[in-house]
Amino acid sequence: MSLVKVKNLTISFKQYDNIVHAVRGISFEINQGESLGIVGESGSGKSVTFMTVMGLMNSPTSIVEADLIEIDGINVLEKSKENIKKIRGKIAAMVFQDSMTSFDPLHTIGYQIAETIVTHKNINNKEALKQAEHLLERVEIQNANKVLNYYPHQLSGGMLQRAMIAMALSCEPKLLIADEPTTALDVTVQAQILQLLTDIQQETNMSFVMITHDLGVIAETVDRVLVMYSGKIMENSNVFDIFNQPKHPYTKALIDSIPGKEPGKKRLKEISKEDRDLWYAGT
Repeated sequence: MSLVKVKNLTISFKQYDNIVHAVRGISFEINQGESLGIVGESGSGKSVTFMTVMGLMNSPTSIVEADLIEIDGINVLEKSKENIKKIRGKIAAMVFQDSMTSFDPLHTIGYQIAETIVTHKNINNKEALKQAEHLLERVEIQNANKVLNYYPHQLSGGMLQRAMIAMALSCEPKLLIADEPTTALDVTVQAQILQLLTDIQQETNMSFVMITHDLGVIAETVDRVLVMYSGKIMENSNVFDIFNQPKHPYTKALIDSIPGKEPGKKRLKEISKEDRDLWYAGT
């Protein structure tokens, strides 16, 4: 059963006298309990697609056109901003790349997680703080009862990202979207966060989306992969076929650029004009 349905989504931005197309008529679905990787270089349209799905595309210069954007049977395009806020957190939640900017530096970690819980659940602050402590323990933060009283600047990058995941999970969403959640972390912490996200997805059977520019990150994390290039979906297949039988030249170039796969091939190769024209002609 599809939890998310997107049909013919186009996202454009007004730039002086021009219109820049960031996403060009893409369609896809995400099934309940499925883990999906969205891969492509910066500017390919990955993040802006899911910002739009979450109802976060509020820029006055943005133009969103679509036949359908649906989450759990709710048409996002037909809902007011207040109703969209209710969807976020309770049905879908997002973990951003820079967790430091996602937290309010003036309030403690515990206060902010508890505030999210109170907003979406009919419980008091004391009970919400208990749940916040449990969530911090769930994401493997030591001394959770003390960390509740810490401010964001007192946590390391890895701990702060764990706290961000805890906040995202606070209302038990059906869909969790992680946008480059490990980019700013060192390799060891990155592996721990990826394993944590994988474990949580498997335990809860929620749908999970991993947005990244790095194919290596999603190799053992997701079931299916969408490869985006220049605002279009170039390839949509299971993770095994993406790595072993890639069809599009851009996907092949991404795989070749994975560090360590082939010595000396670490830079993403440019797709030839002929390959681009052939692919666009067929889509």
